[in-house]
Amino acid sequence: MTAQDIPHYETRNAICEYGRSLLDDDLTTGTGGNLSARLDENHIAISPSGIPYGEIEPEDVPIVHTDGTVVEGDVDPSTELPMHLAVYRERPAVGGVVHTHSPYATTFASLGEPIPASHYLLSFTGTEVPVAEYRTHATEELGEAAVDALGESFNATLLRNHGVLTADESLDDAYTVALMVEYCARIHHQARAIGEPEILPDEEIDRLANKLDSYGQ
Repeated sequence: MTAQDIPHYETRNAICEYGRSLLDDDLTTGTGGNLSARLDENHIAISPSGIPYGEIEPEDVPIVHTDGTVVEGDVDPSTELPMHLAVYRERPAVGGVVHTHSPYATTFASLGEPIPASHYLLSFTGTEVPVAEYRTHATEELGEAAVDALGESFNATLLRNHGVLTADESLDDAYTVALMVEYCARIHHQARAIGEPEILPDEEIDRLANKLDSYGQ
């Protein structure tokens, strides 16, 4: 099968590549985590369930209608499909969602503590990384908890006792946010081990977010 024979090849291939990056960037282990991208108003592509990231090919990446029906692909979608669909329903501008088990951020998720803006790069996510209420993984309830925590203001949330969810305009952007969440979580953890980190005020984070939006344009 050639690339031309695979519907939405580029997006499905990007999910394969970013899946491998989850491991390379130490954002998850094994087959943990998942990624998705919006294809149009009614469809998303999402990583498959239970296949090692190094073995996923573009044709393995399911295409799913927003009602949950698989319309392309022979492999089951990620078990976290309900959480991804909940984000796309509630945030129409979101084009990509990334779920990780990155160790430093997940440490704060297990503590039930939001990550504050002790580093300016947290402005990629909002004024903090909030914590969603604990719900069992792979359930509609977890999706509801995640979108409640994200609201309209945040691009990331910690999933209590679980991991991290990021959402942004594209899969590329959502992956960048996942990297920044983990970096800021590590810095905050290290700073707190030495002393009391200084937290940037919300108005400075808002100003920085506006600068990042126009960076390089």
